[in-house]
Amino acid sequence: MARTILAFDFGTYSIGCAVGQDITGTAQGLPSFKAQDGIPNWDQIEKVIKEWQPERLVVGLPLNMDGSEQPLTQRAKKFANRLNGRFNLPVELQDERLTTVSAKAEIFERGGYKALKKDKVDSISACLILESWFETQ
Repeated sequence: MARTILAFDFGTYSIGCAVGQDITGTAQGLPSFKAQDGIPNWDQIEKVIKEWQPERLVVGLPLNMDGSEQPLTQRAKKFANRLNGRFNLPVELQDERLTTVSAKAEIFERGGYKALKKDKVDSISACLILESWFETQ
């Protein structure tokens, strides 16, 4: 039976979101959430969670290329803990190194420079985070 999973690409100004099913191992981007200093509108996130009824959430973990933590790492972990506390769903962290670079390359391939809008990059980054999580399962 397919499980629905939601993934988030945490950022201080925007949080990308994607949904996918583990049976296919693929994800589709959802609209990004605006954030103020890393704090989203929790009502909007709740609405997406109620709509998709995920069994688990995945949050991208920003790390340096050598695997060490960066300033955003702790904030992403805090966001993951808040998701768990608010929605009582299991939350897993997924290494997100290079997802933004890959997302920009994919968007550029499809639509050129004009297509590189921040919300699209965040959503595709969330897709890549979720698909890489599926691959590790």
